[in-house]
Amino acid sequence: MFRNLSSQLAGASGANADTKKEMSPSLRPDIYNLIDKAKQWMIGGNGGGGQAGDGVSYSPLLAVIQKHLPNTKKPGLESFGQAEGEIAVIVGGITNMILELSKWEGLSAGMAMRTWVDSLVEARNKASSQTRIDLIAKGVTRGLNQYTDVTLLTKDFTTRIQIISCLKTVSSRIYGAGTDEARQSEAMWSSKFI
Repeated sequence: MFRNLSSQLAGASGANADTKKEMSPSLRPDIYNLIDKAKQWMIGGNGGGGQAGDGVSYSPLLAVIQKHLPNTKKPGLESFGQAEGEIAVIVGGITNMILELSKWEGLSAGMAMRTWVDSLVEARNKASSQTRIDLIAKGVTRGLNQYTDVTLLTKDFTTRIQIISCLKTVSSRIYGAGTDEARQSEAMWSSKFI
């Protein structure tokens, strides 16, 4: 009886092991490459690589994201050529790539999320005009709130708490502690942790 049960369990776990996806070896380097490029792209106006809102330059960033997460969609017509909408899609895509990494390498994903959050805040702070600052802030918030797929996050408690703690700080670092945006973000990410 026990032999039969153990062989059934072994067969079942073998079937699951065959369907288990492996991490792409380029996931981690692609994340860091995208973090650097996305920051410059959001700031715009330097390096000649285009800027958010030009309707074209987000395509190479999106292509790398879609290599790892094929279901990531291009910005819709309502967001085409609109900096906030393009930023939201790219921010959500890169965040999702880091969440995907968390399933495989918790410590690396935590460090990548910290780097990503710092990069987002730095992009906003280095923007040349108040209009650009506002577009980046709104795009980042929208990307994290609407385009981030929390189901990609690992079930490992330590990694989850580290990543969600990073994400909870974004709005307070962009808008200021105690603002409505910061409180809403804090509440939203706290609820996602449960």
